[in-house]
Amino acid sequence: MLAYLTRRLTSLILSLAVASLVIFLVVEVAPGDPASYMLGLNAQPDTVAALRAELGLDVPRWERYFAWVGGMLQGDFGTSYTYRTQVSDMIADRLWISLPLALFALTLSTLVAFPAGILAAAHRGKPADMGVMAATQLGVAIPNFWFAMLLVLLFAIRLRIMPSGGFPGWDEPLLALRALTLPAIALALPQAAILARVLRSSLIDALGEDYIRTARAKGLTRGQALWRHGLRNALIPVLTILGLQFSFLLAGAIIIEQVFYLPGLGRLIFQSISQRDLIVVESVVMLLVFAVILVNFLTDLAYAVVDPRLRRRA
Repeated sequence: MLAYLTRRLTSLILSLAVASLVIFLVVEVAPGDPASYMLGLNAQPDTVAALRAELGLDVPRWERYFAWVGGMLQGDFGTSYTYRTQVSDMIADRLWISLPLALFALTLSTLVAFPAGILAAAHRGKPADMGVMAATQLGVAIPNFWFAMLLVLLFAIRLRIMPSGGFPGWDEPLLALRALTLPAIALALPQAAILARVLRSSLIDALGEDYIRTARAKGLTRGQALWRHGLRNALIPVLTILGLQFSFLLAGAIIIEQVFYLPGLGRLIFQSISQRDLIVVESVVMLLVFAVILVNFLTDLAYAVVDPRLRRRA
């Protein structure tokens, strides 16, 4: 187990190093100069040069890269070019919206997908299975931003029982959760459909294995064999999807945050790109990449917990 953990940890560190270099190079080669953008088209060259020196843009790129990475290792993400505040403070403010939204959506997705997938696998080829598969096909086909607008039209405009957008803050937790409910549902629908289909397929494969037939021969019913033996062995692909879904929900909710006017990380990236605030873009994207790699690392550890064969091989 220790060797398995060491290999995964080494892979995590190398992935972060490569990701930081790629992110920095991609953002730096993007057209447009932050100083020129901030001062406007009619700015004098000496004024632009002075602002570039103030922002630290006049030093070589390799120095800026190592200064940026060194600062992140110490918890310092730099200072925003536009707002002149610490990027870490901006990220902390927005993270307390994006992270609960992702966890809320993932919880809703799991609560819907697991019963649906198990029901479909347990009744393969029957009306219940066909109904679940039809619903999941619809969930995969519907874009989440279009579904989000339908939710706003129904629950916020017509029924007037939910807010259409904005975030009141966590001073009143119930109001905050209420504001995140519609965005979480919009994000959870397609993820629940994908997860239910993967769980169904994995369970069907597991139910065809020899150990299930042996369990049935010993007197277990099909349902007992599914719950006691099939479900655990079907969890590895499901854990993979859960890890990818959390990463997507945390990093890919830009459109949903725009629809509901949520001041989260996705909206911060969108605003920073439009304002050429490079240090914010680099730091937020790096944080999201770190979250994705960390979730994959934890998923690999979950594999070892679920499947003892991985521990023995390690």
